[in-house]
Amino acid sequence: MTDQDTSSYLRAYLEELRETGAEYLSGQPQHVRPVTAEAAPIVAESTVDQSAALVETLVDIRNDLGDCHRCALGDGRTTLVFGVGNPQAKLVFVGEAPGRDEDLQGEPFVGAAGQLLTKIIQAMGLQRGDVYICNVLKCRPPQNRDPQPEEVEACSGFMLRQIQAIGPVVLVALGKFAAQTLLQNQTPISKLRGQFHDYHGIPLMPTFHPSALLRDETLKRPVWEDMQLVMQRLGLQLPEKKG
Repeated sequence: MTDQDTSSYLRAYLEELRETGAEYLSGQPQHVRPVTAEAAPIVAESTVDQSAALVETLVDIRNDLGDCHRCALGDGRTTLVFGVGNPQAKLVFVGEAPGRDEDLQGEPFVGAAGQLLTKIIQAMGLQRGDVYICNVLKCRPPQNRDPQPEEVEACSGFMLRQIQAIGPVVLVALGKFAAQTLLQNQTPISKLRGQFHDYHGIPLMPTFHPSALLRDETLKRPVWEDMQLVMQRLGLQLPEKKG
């Protein structure tokens, strides 16, 4: 890429950030700084130009978010749940919103559904510290109700900025709400899953939420099929078929 191409790319990227409502942009590109886990290598190259990913960091975005009260959820939360994992992850999981356990601990996917997600990640040959995990919303809706449009509007721009700062190879949307929000359509998750979709130039695989697997074990097979497609895209070794 020539200097002129890079300059044009960065200008387009900054304009996209402004459209998301970004309130902070660092003056100079800087290296990604760890947030909660050390970087771990995964065999694949990022589909996002790293010069763009260096425009702002996860720390910058978290500082911009601050003690957020951009919607009413900020008044009732215990802890803001930003995200956790490798800030240079090749794989990012996006869920809907924090639940009770997440609200108390300040980390996404730490309850029963989170424990199942950890097992899925390990079955892929990875650890939680290898990937990055976040939600569309950073605060828990009361009684875990569905997020409201104004809450999504206030919060989803920060999720997009997180993804752009990380520059992953693949995204996984966990559950109907996350998938429909990222893809901006109302197609049922059962029809969205099993194939990659485009999210700002990044391949996105929708799949069932881990909490759905806790209620219906028959969903485990399709989720594993989805994760094997993700593994192929990442260049990870697939498990040998028995028999």
